[in-house]
Amino acid sequence: MDKTQPLEALRYCLYARKSTEAEDKQALSIESQVKEMQALATRDGLRIVEIKREAHSSKDVGQRPVYNEMLAEIRSGKFNAILTWAPDRLSRNAGDLGSVVDLMDQKLLHEIRTYGQKFTNNPNEKFLLMILGSQAKLENDNKAVNVKRGLRTRCEMGWRPGVAPTGYLNEKHVDKKCQCRIDPKRAPIIKQMFEKVAHEQWSGRKLYRWLCETEFKTHRGKPLVLANVYIILRNPFYYGEYEYPIGSGQWYTGKHTPIIDKVLYEKVQMTLNENFIPKTESKEFAFTKLIRCGYCGSGISADEKFKKLKDGGVNRHVYYFCTKARNIDCKNSPINEPGLIEELIGLMDTVDLDELGIRTRIEDEIRRFNKFRSGVLGHKQDKVEIDVDVRNYTKYLLREGTLIEKRELLGCLQSKLFLRDKKITFE
Repeated sequence: MDKTQPLEALRYCLYARKSTEAEDKQALSIESQVKEMQALATRDGLRIVEIKREAHSSKDVGQRPVYNEMLAEIRSGKFNAILTWAPDRLSRNAGDLGSVVDLMDQKLLHEIRTYGQKFTNNPNEKFLLMILGSQAKLENDNKAVNVKRGLRTRCEMGWRPGVAPTGYLNEKHVDKKCQCRIDPKRAPIIKQMFEKVAHEQWSGRKLYRWLCETEFKTHRGKPLVLANVYIILRNPFYYGEYEYPIGSGQWYTGKHTPIIDKVLYEKVQMTLNENFIPKTESKEFAFTKLIRCGYCGSGISADEKFKKLKDGGVNRHVYYFCTKARNIDCKNSPINEPGLIEELIGLMDTVDLDELGIRTRIEDEIRRFNKFRSGVLGHKQDKVEIDVDVRNYTKYLLREGTLIEKRELLGCLQSKLFLRDKKITFE
């Protein structure tokens, strides 16, 4: 601190922080820090202008909103000193530590006082502050290295870190870290799932319905969703092997008791792969994402079917149907594209259209056509006033327009469209 700076002129911000990830298990809680530092302020006659509390990790630069607010208020002159429990409460990374030291260099921050130390704008004291802050960062970095080494050792011992998959339960004893045991209530059902796919050719959706009917729930009391079913069926942990971390390519043999054998697992994978049809190209349909199911509110999707003709030709049929995202048992009937177009055409006389937008499109098309006639064909450009019938134009687009034109047309509608029992309604 500058010796000419009187003690009374120091305006302290009491900053207390507790990491949400328990950087130091021995660190005091936020309220304990506040209590201790208030007692120190009373003893030494320090003036605390404001108390700030925060529960964010200080490992990453600029990720603490309360801390950033405090630095901004120091720059504005509200505070010129900080009172905190220890230097590592302020920073465990080089970026935030540098911001504090810069404020000292600019003579905006006159003092940092901790429970047992004091740092002022003095070369030796700033150097010590930087050493203590760097030491805290070193501790963090070493912890990360040690944790990764410990997890790798656990894997090599045959114990997979993390939450045990459905069908297993984590051991809660401290001396059995990362170990799991068979869940006697759910493991038999997990085994049945693999057997039904391998021997009875059940699909994941059929398995999901069966689990819903049997009211299967995880040990946390939650039902499985369809995605969870496939995650279970693809998980090699159930026959005794696992990859950790996922995607690393590092495989280990577990010491846990397998629920199934590898032969059954591979048969399930073969069945799943046979039933899986990869999408070779992204298909576009005219009316997807524009209509909702009138029963459950899910989106309306589409697919195409091809039928071979006796003369060797092929007919293409497009069907629109409920995705069943909100209700897997939705009974809404699918409709083919010609039927859907006729339903939409029937609505054009009553639906509320953005007529200005449609009219502008028509006028743009006429101008474009006249340019083509005069510029390419050499015809004289005539100014012809055309009375545009908006609703007839929309019907024409629905029958003869391109995929993009049809989608743009429905985008001009002011009403939401619903498909229910092959009928289109709006609201």
